[in-house]
Amino acid sequence: MDRTAADPAAETAVPEAERVPTMASDLDVTVVAPVPPDSPGTAPGASSVTSVTSVVPGSFSLVPPSSAPEAAPRLRSAAARVLHTNWTGTSTVPSRGLYPHQWSWDSAFIAIGLRHLSPLRAQIELETLLAAQWGDGRVPHIVFNPDVPAGAYFPGPEFWRSSADGRPAGAPEAVETSGIVQPPVHALAVLLVHQADPGLSRARGFLARMRPKLAAWHRYLVERRDLGGAGLASVVHPWEQGMDNSPCWDGPLARVAPAPARSFRRADLDHGTVTDRPTDLDYGRYVRLAVRYRDGGYADRAPRDGGGGPEFAVEDPAFNALLIASERALAEIAAELGESEPERLARAERLTATLVTRLWDADAGLFLCRDLRAGAEGAPVPERAVGGLVPLLLPGLPPHVVDALVHTARGPHFGLGGPVELVPSYDLLGPVFDPRRYWRGPAWFNTNWLLERGLRLHGERGLAAGLRAALVETAAASGFAEYVDPYTKESCGTRDFSWTAALCVDLLSEEPVREPAAVVRTAAGHAGRGADRRAAGVRV
Repeated sequence: MDRTAADPAAETAVPEAERVPTMASDLDVTVVAPVPPDSPGTAPGASSVTSVTSVVPGSFSLVPPSSAPEAAPRLRSAAARVLHTNWTGTSTVPSRGLYPHQWSWDSAFIAIGLRHLSPLRAQIELETLLAAQWGDGRVPHIVFNPDVPAGAYFPGPEFWRSSADGRPAGAPEAVETSGIVQPPVHALAVLLVHQADPGLSRARGFLARMRPKLAAWHRYLVERRDLGGAGLASVVHPWEQGMDNSPCWDGPLARVAPAPARSFRRADLDHGTVTDRPTDLDYGRYVRLAVRYRDGGYADRAPRDGGGGPEFAVEDPAFNALLIASERALAEIAAELGESEPERLARAERLTATLVTRLWDADAGLFLCRDLRAGAEGAPVPERAVGGLVPLLLPGLPPHVVDALVHTARGPHFGLGGPVELVPSYDLLGPVFDPRRYWRGPAWFNTNWLLERGLRLHGERGLAAGLRAALVETAAASGFAEYVDPYTKESCGTRDFSWTAALCVDLLSEEPVREPAAVVRTAAGHAGRGADRRAAGVRV
């Protein structure tokens, strides 16, 4: 498609820095427009369906920024072009070559950025993902595009065999997916997308349709995935936590015999530098775990069940923090629909308390993973990784935990505001730190975006502002890289990466992201806490 010809901005003499490319869905969509304030019988700001039209590529415009720093419009436009290029018609691929399908938590982060450009497309992004939800409630980590050639990505649909082997767990028949999950950031994404254009959302019944799917997703995690029996959700594969080859998995994976190297072919090495990617040994273990989970009908069993349970079962702080944040968001979604869910907020508070009791390590100054296969009760994994800082985004943490997390982020292990401007994925002083190898040291945009929210929530506005600026600057300089060397900020992995572009758009939005009301209420009284702590002589 000729993007220039399809762009209405090309028809007028708008300066290049102010042009914003259009996006399109290739779908039949309902076009929603604001109702004039003086319309009889209509509340101010309401929306109504004005027409139904077939939307062709490039036929509806993005929401333009009303004010931004001088360079922001050009960067916003470049980020929008990445998202336009990676759009398939119903969803956005992380990248055209390396990741040619729809990924679960990628789509959530992508929608969070898309809401500033096209609220409609942001809604479609999440609707497409959740349309592939399984009957047991799980949201698969990949939804496969049947138009992508076989072998373009491994492991592909012929490996997971979801419609056949996942049938006992309610895998959909109409679409092929993987059988594992990714972090549950979706309810937060749905809420933020709704807030971007409430009129459009209400006209399309967006929240009403998403709410039961999100509730089923959370129910699956708190019921089926409480493998440790303490209330926290467990991951049964490193890919589920999202930080695939983190050193946190080295110990739990050591007991897994790898699949033979000749039994599979890694398509990722066709698109990425070998030294940036997980090793063949790691991949062999990933494949072995996935095969055993698939061949067991994707059933979830506790490690000490009669059936033996999974070889890999870990309670992860970032995964559970995102579940808690999304529980709060789901309670707000219910409120938006005129219903009250106090029990959901109560569960979020209980999960927060359990997270602190079970995974907090005061000596390390952050949360640690718990390996449920280590000993009778499981054991902490003694590795410092960015996932241990992610719970900072929660409003209900004890003050001493918040203080320690901020201190750890700024200290020698993560170096924020010192030797590095972006938080690395792994301990800078760790024995296996590698500044370029995937999740073993590089800085990632989604985790830093989460930390920026957490710092801002807890009153660390100066540190948050510095991180925000560094994220935007690095996204631009790296060509929207998948991840970067934390010291040099050199791009690693692939470029034109969708969540990097989307989260850059979010950070460039006119106002800071509005926190869900439930979060604001819980955090009441904590605004400016960083300044208050410094005034009291507390080291932060």
